[in-house]
Amino acid sequence: MSVPKRPTLLVADDHLLVAEALKSMLSSEFELVGVVGDGRALLAAAEKLQPDVIIADITMPELNGIDALIQLRQRGDDVPVVFLTMHRNVSFARRALEAGASGFVLKHSASEELVAALHAALEGKTYLTPQIAREVLEVMKLGPERADDPIGSITPRQREVLQLLAEGRSAKEIASTLSISARTVEFHKYQMMETLDLRTNAELIHFAIREGLVEL
Repeated sequence: MSVPKRPTLLVADDHLLVAEALKSMLSSEFELVGVVGDGRALLAAAEKLQPDVIIADITMPELNGIDALIQLRQRGDDVPVVFLTMHRNVSFARRALEAGASGFVLKHSASEELVAALHAALEGKTYLTPQIAREVLEVMKLGPERADDPIGSITPRQREVLQLLAEGRSAKEIASTLSISARTVEFHKYQMMETLDLRTNAELIHFAIREGLVEL
């Protein structure tokens, strides 16, 4: 009698202890094919490994999880992505779902909840942690254009530039990473400052931290 094939799983989390815990917790039901620590590595691994499902953190170096998901969908990859995050903020969950996430689970939730979310994702369903489900659904009814969600007022490319700026990269380094000119990096920076009504680099970086693009 053949053993049923376990779904393949890619984990994207820059905290090694979290990744190791997930590996131990899920090994009986899923085959872990890779662990990566940033959003750009997630994109590369998803293309190379073709996992059945992905668990991703939101706040990761290089490229945050939500913008990594947006890029996955833009290139036609419909792999289910379940976010496992410390961010209880409703706006994070809304942004994740609007980007095409299949699940949103908080890191302090029971392990059974994550397993349930993964199985739902593999069945083409969406799982939202019960702790914030009602709030998220109420917010989503109001539509994507919300005045209290300033991160949505800047473009995905601007968010990439902002995250790298907040991580301490120079304009030249960002230009190299994104394959654009340093002048374009500066243009994006000043466009963001105008859009967000921010006046200094420090205010811009504080905004990036508050919106979960980088950690302190």
